[in-house]
Amino acid sequence: KHIKTNMTKFSLAVSAILVGSAAAWSTPMTMKADAGVDSRRNILQKGAAFAAGLAAPAAAGAYAVPDLLYDFDALEPYIDAPTMKIHHDKHHGTYVANINKATEGKDPVPILDLMADALEAGPVRNSGGGHYNHAFFWDEMTPADKAAKTKVSDQLEALINKSFGSMDEMKAQFEARAAPGALFGSGWVWICVNQAGDELKLVGTPNQDNPLMKGVLDEVMFP
Repeated sequence: KHIKTNMTKFSLAVSAILVGSAAAWSTPMTMKADAGVDSRRNILQKGAAFAAGLAAPAAAGAYAVPDLLYDFDALEPYIDAPTMKIHHDKHHGTYVANINKATEGKDPVPILDLMADALEAGPVRNSGGGHYNHAFFWDEMTPADKAAKTKVSDQLEALINKSFGSMDEMKAQFEARAAPGALFGSGWVWICVNQAGDELKLVGTPNQDNPLMKGVLDEVMFP
């Protein structure tokens, strides 16, 4: 089951994405195709409040559901409080319990590092992907009043215009990709930057896959 949003009021979701993205793009950054794990982690965690929750666990079994940075009802009327609570506490909690079980007795590894080879790692693909995807989602969403006060950085705005033509066109394309029936079954739609750091793309992934997993897309991309 997935959170259902009112797509006619899609600006909340896009604005929420840009809250984290604007911070991440407030200073110049470059990404190389041969960037190592540390470089990828720095890129992904820049401006992300949930970075600490996705850092290396202190011990096996230490993956945890991050606390929300807002109340369960803060996204209403777009997402109601009961839906948020079920997905945060129950669904995300299940992914965390399963990834902890799958990695029990093994050396602790940051969830970001687990994503790279997740397609070959059995339960890590679904449970680990579910943990990362949901943690990213909680952090990127934000109440409408906060989103309205957030200014997109000049660098990000230029990249959006280069990649999609305009902010409105990006929103329209995102809405079309995320509309009911556009993705078969369950899945996610992501705004990603390519490894060269010079283009944004909209990509869809099934189930709990994400663009960080090698083999999901033609190239690893950064949400």
